[in-house]
Amino acid sequence: MRITIRDVQAMKSRGERISMFTAYEYTTAKLLDRAGVPMLLVGDSLGMTVLGYNSTIPVTLDDMVHHVKAVMRGAPRPLVVGDMPFMTFQVSESQTVANARRLLQVGGCQAVKLEGGVRVASTVKRLVEAGIPVMGHIGLTPQSVNELGGYRAQGKTAEAATRLLLDAQALEEAGVFAVVLECIPTP
Repeated sequence: MRITIRDVQAMKSRGERISMFTAYEYTTAKLLDRAGVPMLLVGDSLGMTVLGYNSTIPVTLDDMVHHVKAVMRGAPRPLVVGDMPFMTFQVSESQTVANARRLLQVGGCQAVKLEGGVRVASTVKRLVEAGIPVMGHIGLTPQSVNELGGYRAQGKTAEAATRLLLDAQALEEAGVFAVVLECIPTP
């Protein structure tokens, strides 16, 4: 039986550690499923790790749907989260809902992940209102590599850490079920 968002929330309530691994294709997904991993992310990082791009920017929604479908075939038990690639959630809320719907309906995943905090909170809220579970992602956000000036740790100053906290709070208020914190200082 597939793990659900409610199962993940129950695990958190019980104080359990919750692991999530990235999978891009059937074989890895199958191995992670057999290992008992409860959540899998089909990340747009496949652009760099599988497709040979130098960033995640060229990854398309078609690429993501293709890889989500492969992971779904290999992993019948974990909650699978599909990444929303660059410019699939920044144009309009209606287009974002249509793109996320495609990842769920055609790809088969149970949730989507998108990058950003305060500036995407209204979009997250719209997705959640449409019945699409959302995982947030703050800190080092690879789709913003050109804006950030490279792949660098984020939140290293008091001001930057405060922005991260505000981003996390905005995502929580918008209804995300989880947040990826990438490349930020532990404190």
